[in-house]
Amino acid sequence: MKDPRTQLKIPVAPRSEALSPDDPRSTAPQPGRPQLTLLPGHAAQPPEAAAPARPERQSTLRPEAPGAPGGARHTNGRRPWTPPPSRGPAKGPRRPGSARKVPPAALWGAGGVLALALLLPTLVVVSTNHHPAPVPAPIPAPAPAKPAAPQAEAQLPNVSVYLTKTGQVEVLPMEDYVTGVLAAEMPADFELEALKAQAIAARTFIVRRLVDGDMSGVPDRKAMVTDTVSHQAYISKEVLEKEWKAQGKSAELAKLQRAVQETRNTIMTYKGKPITASFFSTSNGYTENSEDYWKDDIPYLRSVASPWDKELAPGYKETVTISRKDFITKLGLAGQAITVSTGQPFIQVLSTTEGHRIKEISIGGHVFSGREVREKLNLRSSEFTWKTSGADIQITTYGYGHGVGMSQWGADGMAKEGSTATQILKHYYTGIDFTQASKLLSKD
Repeated sequence: MKDPRTQLKIPVAPRSEALSPDDPRSTAPQPGRPQLTLLPGHAAQPPEAAAPARPERQSTLRPEAPGAPGGARHTNGRRPWTPPPSRGPAKGPRRPGSARKVPPAALWGAGGVLALALLLPTLVVVSTNHHPAPVPAPIPAPAPAKPAAPQAEAQLPNVSVYLTKTGQVEVLPMEDYVTGVLAAEMPADFELEALKAQAIAARTFIVRRLVDGDMSGVPDRKAMVTDTVSHQAYISKEVLEKEWKAQGKSAELAKLQRAVQETRNTIMTYKGKPITASFFSTSNGYTENSEDYWKDDIPYLRSVASPWDKELAPGYKETVTISRKDFITKLGLAGQAITVSTGQPFIQVLSTTEGHRIKEISIGGHVFSGREVREKLNLRSSEFTWKTSGADIQITTYGYGHGVGMSQWGADGMAKEGSTATQILKHYYTGIDFTQASKLLSKD
């Protein structure tokens, strides 16, 4: 979904532009701790906490206190009490808490019973055949409740793509289609978060068409979408799997697949409906309001600042030279009356948009929109300046594309500064939400 002129002369530049709204992110094993194996889609579950009664002097593994590092803590079993070694008669004051030695006879003489009773708290009689009482088994911690098994993700429909070079229709899973679009629409050396943002935009585009039942612009009724910029540029699965790998681009492909997988099933919505996820290559420093390029006033396609493009994008500024004759001819003014007023310039800007592009311009007395001039002269942007040089006109453009929605170079700039894919998208698409594509498609 991009402008036909978005293939940059410099290979690293994005080559895309969006459609009009009418088209529709291991711990080392702990000694003595059971290791867990994670299965896709399942949270790790701790082993059952119940432990059998342990023999005397055996060590015990018990769960670590909540919030403490490490998985388990080793504590020794409790040892039986043994009498202290014999000592000589006390010399000097008795230490607090120590037992006083009493002759056996004194225990049974007059008042012996009473003395014994008084001494019971500090005397312990141990038989040589004494066996300590078994230490009770620790009370096991209650096993954590297991979460309910996650519901299986609803199956996303396949996407059928009309391949213009062969005239064939390729049918493939939606996420594979998004990978093909991502490969065609954004350089793989862009930041991962920028690639993720582009993947969500691409998925949102196709889901919108599916929800709306929109098959417009497709020459074969068996297909839902073409592989051209009329919808979204797309590289077939066969080309990615064979040619890209043969060209040593397996790492690039893996990066794109990661971006798609980490955003799987995610799309953008506005008031519960998939948005028109328009995007383009390079901003002039701002994006454009939808009504300043198209007819419709779309609330989530508002003009926002995009200052990153100027420093990053190789195609931010370009100057082209057009002869006066071609200039007049391409604008459709050949053979028409051209008004030249004294003191009035031949080319004059009448108004500009909120995105700092030309809204209306007068050329020889004829009024054009900035979009008209851009398209008729095959310019990269509708923000441009000019100067005459002999029989030629030199026109300098700023930015690349229609300017509505997400700037791809701006997205990469935001990602380089640490923004996530979600933050990038929320910047370029005002007031949008995120949801799962399967939730909307399952309603059909």
